[in-house]
Amino acid sequence: MTGPVIEAVGASFGYAGRPAVDQLDLHVAPGEIVALLGPNGAGKTTTVLGLAGGVGLMAGSVKWKGRPTTASLDQRVRRGISLVREGRTVVKALSVADNLKLVAPVKRSLELFPELEPHLRRRAGVLSGGQQQMLALARALAREPELLMVDELSLGLAPVIVHRLFQALSHARSQGTSVLVVEQQVRQALAIADRGYVLRRGRIYLEGTAAELKAKEADIEGAYLSAENPAGSDAEIAGTGATPHPRNDIKGTSNSALI
Repeated sequence: MTGPVIEAVGASFGYAGRPAVDQLDLHVAPGEIVALLGPNGAGKTTTVLGLAGGVGLMAGSVKWKGRPTTASLDQRVRRGISLVREGRTVVKALSVADNLKLVAPVKRSLELFPELEPHLRRRAGVLSGGQQQMLALARALAREPELLMVDELSLGLAPVIVHRLFQALSHARSQGTSVLVVEQQVRQALAIADRGYVLRRGRIYLEGTAAELKAKEADIEGAYLSAENPAGSDAEIAGTGATPHPRNDIKGTSNSALI
């Protein structure tokens, strides 16, 4: 296919009748990695869950391979989406081997992460955080999805583990899988991404190619990913090729409603 694998058009996602992400325009093309950047509370997790069908669509549309969809999370998974949620999503009471068997033959997962082989008989709950994240990603990729969405892949992990996980995402892209990766680690995410979006208080504030966003890396890290989350000006962005999003008037969006 030539169009986006998944696309949000003017989409708003929220909880209890309140939008947490508003007027979202975002797409992921076949075989590309897209980074979704932003501070805690920007709406990144809500965006991923909304695209996956796990959070209600309040306005706009989500398109799967060009067709609007309101399918549930389970239905979208069956149609070719794999989702790795924040927080080591493994079945801790089961062995590593049994975790892998839930989705695909163990051999397929070990081809992706041979590091897991010595731990096949161990309970997943006793693995280190990095090993659990490898297991979660192995399960997701072993399904050979058309689209992989990963939320906070590197959270709390050692740099060497993060590097290994990002290698796996690059390999998945080389095999034709599209990837949307939610990250606060700007430099690492943009090192493997083709394009990126920066979320600020529930709306896309900035978007561009990885190269364009790298040119503003310091501003993104300092202005958008700080705890204070101060606003960067359009004048600062000008000249980099990165595009200030036209819908960056964020008045009326409550931080308390955001994930």
